[in-house]
Parts: sequence; C-alpha cells; structure tokens
Amino acid sequence: MPEPGPARLRRVLTRRDLVLYGLVILTPTAPYPVFGIVQQVSAGHAALSYLVAMTAMLFTAASYGKMAAVFPSAGSTYTYTQRGLNEHVGFLAGWAMILDYFLIPVLSVIYASLTAARLAPQAPAAGWAVLLTAAITAVNLRGIKMTARASGWLMAVMTGCAILFIVLAASYVVRGQGWPGLLAWHGIFRPAEFAWPPLLLGAGVATLSYIGFDAISTLAEDTFDPVRDVGWATVAVCLFQGLICVVTVYLAALVWPDFRSFPEPDTAILDIGVRIGGQAMFGALTFILLVAGLASALTGQAGASRLLLGMGRDGVISPRIFARIDEKRATPVRGILFLGTVSLAGAILLRFQLAVELLNFGALAGFLLVNLSVVRHYYFTLRRRGGWEMVHSLLFPSAGALACGFVWLNLTAKAKLAGFAWLAAGVLYLAMVTRGFRLAPSALDSLKGNADAD
Repeated sequence: MPEPGPARLRRVLTRRDLVLYGLVILTPTAPYPVFGIVQQVSAGHAALSYLVAMTAMLFTAASYGKMAAVFPSAGSTYTYTQRGLNEHVGFLAGWAMILDYFLIPVLSVIYASLTAARLAPQAPAAGWAVLLTAAITAVNLRGIKMTARASGWLMAVMTGCAILFIVLAASYVVRGQGWPGLLAWHGIFRPAEFAWPPLLLGAGVATLSYIGFDAISTLAEDTFDPVRDVGWATVAVCLFQGLICVVTVYLAALVWPDFRSFPEPDTAILDIGVRIGGQAMFGALTFILLVAGLASALTGQAGASRLLLGMGRDGVISPRIFARIDEKRATPVRGILFLGTVSLAGAILLRFQLAVELLNFGALAGFLLVNLSVVRHYYFTLRRRGGWEMVHSLLFPSAGALACGFVWLNLTAKAKLAGFAWLAAGVLYLAMVTRGFRLAPSALDSLKGNADAD
C-alpha cells in the first residue's frame, strides 16, 4: 500500500491575519515596560529614539519582504540566509533565530507570570508559569486559525488599553496646559540635552519594541498569497508599531516632563498611569501587561514552531520531532510541545534581564544576515542594479545591516558572552553533522533517508 503524501500546513491566513499576528507579537503596549529606561538613557528623547529605531527596522522589514517574495518558506531567516548567502551561514542564522524564537515565549511567560503573581500574590510565579504555558500551548495545538482568532481577542483588549492611555494622557495635558500643550516641542526634542550617543543608545533600547516582526515571514506556508502579502504585512506592522509607540511615549513625556525624577525607571509608565487615571489606571495597566505577555507568548510559540519546521525538513535538526505536521490540525504538534517544555523551563530558570539581552542578540544577528542576503541575492546574483532597483537591492539592505550591526555590537558584555557561546555551540554542532563542513546542510536529510532505507 503506498505511503500517503506528507502533511502540509494549510493556507488559511489573509493579509489582515498577518498584520494582526505581527501586531500581537509586538503588542501595542510594547513601550510600557521600557519607556522610563529609554527616556532616561536618551536624555529625554524617547519619541525621537523610537523614530530612529523604526527607521532602522523598516529597512530590515523591507529585506524580509523581498526575500519572502522569492523564498516563501516557513524557514524564514534560516531559509533566506541559506539561499541568499551560504548553506552553512544559513544554518547559523537559523541557530541564532532559534535563540530568539525560544526566548520570545519564555520572556513573555516570565513577565506575565510576575505580573499575575503581583495581582494574586497568594499563587507563586512558578505556578502561573505552568498555567500560562499550558494555555498558550493548548491554543497553538488547535491550529493556526485558532491562534489567529485568539490573537484577535487579545489584540482587542490591548488596543483598548492603549487607546485609553492615550486619551487619558492627552486629557491630562489639555487640563493643565490647554490644547497648545499637546504640541509641545520638548516632547520630541530638547536642544539643551541633545547629543547623538544618548539618542542612539535610546534607539537601541527602543528596538526591543520592534523585535518580533520577522515572525510574520514564518507563516509564509500558512498564507494564501505569501509572495504578495508577507512583505506588505511586515512593513505595515513596523509602521503601525512605530506610530503607536511614538504617540504613547510622546504623551508620556508631556505628562511627566522631568525624566530625571522617575521613582523607578523600570515602572515609570505605572507612575504615569496613576498621575493620569489614579489607582484604577494603575490596575488596568498591570492587567494589560499580563494580557500582552500572554499574547506575545502565544504568537511567538507559533512562529518558533514554523522556523523549527523549516530546519527540521532540511535535516539540520531532528526531522522526527520538528518536521512532522499533524494531518488533522495541519500544525507542527511535536515542535509546539517541545517549545512549550522549553518555555516552561526557561520561565522558571532564567532571569528576565538576561533573557531580554539574549533575545536581542539572536534577533539582531538574524536581521543582519537577512539584510546581507538581500544584497547578495538581488544585487550580485540577479544583478538588479539599475535606477530604483539599486536602492532596494543595495542601499536599503546595507543601511539595515549597518543599523542592526551597530546595535548588536553595542549590547552588554554579558549578552555578547552568552550569545557568542550559543553561536559557538551551533558551529560545533554543524561541524559534527556536516563532517567538518564537507557536506552542505541540505544534503543531510537525503543522507538520513538513505540510511533509514538501508
């Protein structure tokens, strides 16, 4: 009896679904946890820092869109670098992004667990981690359409809170300074405090609020028209995210002009919430941070399972675990269960700050390589060099690579030490499975298939 064909992901997602997915993984409340830090390290230029970070990320978003148009695969960063640069470099890009995609749900579960423990201190954070991990894993096991539906509900709650914060902050400014107060120049630029190094440092921290948009490209095989929609959605999400972040931090700066007087920079947004809406707004912000953590964990786990699927199909990681797709649900069940286990262990064992720094390391390394892949594939291989095409094929991706490389190299020493150790482990693993780099990673799956046949 002939073997049935391999199960495939179902193309059920529209452009709207992709935009929603990207905004949920980034969350409209992303600037809340880091506003105070960005405002202080940039010397009062949080809004300008977010604009600089958005510009840098837009170059990278455009690069993801260009590579998704020619390689619409769930492998995303791994596939783009493998096809655009080199198969071994592609593996290392995927290895770096594994770190990133492992840590998105881990970070979200950690933060959501800590927030839940604050709301209900009688239950330990570890207990909340178990409950939240089980919940997001159960939703993802139901299939990508269920994930998209749950994301929509969570997005509605987060958007409602984000709009409420903006309205209350604007009302507070108008009550104190009148309508002209909403157009105060010091909310964006302070000539007396301005300097390029603090602004760039602030932009580096602000980049955190954009990391995760690349996960849209991991859903290429779940999308009706990935060639048309993935790139459009990726750029649109960066623009929407930039708009909500800039408006939020601009109004927050107007509500609390003295950036040096925050009681605690890490929770400055909660103090601003009390100022504009009393204890009720404080409670709402605390709750919404819990929802945001849950939403980001849900979508992050879905994207991670697709990246692992792409690498598993090539045989560079275990195909038995990561390349299997459940026929009924059309979803990589084993990969999702594996990620649920990793998320739970990481949420219990890792400290939040180290997880944040490692997330940045993996994401920025992948972004850098995707930008370089665009240059290699379009400018050198396809020789797209005429007129406007040179801008898209060389100048934009080069600018994205430089921006990502700058932020990447300016991460903390602890993050670079742990991150490069992870990459070194990837190099050793690749050397073993490719027999000292003599084999291409793409040949591994066929070799395993031949061995099984023998």
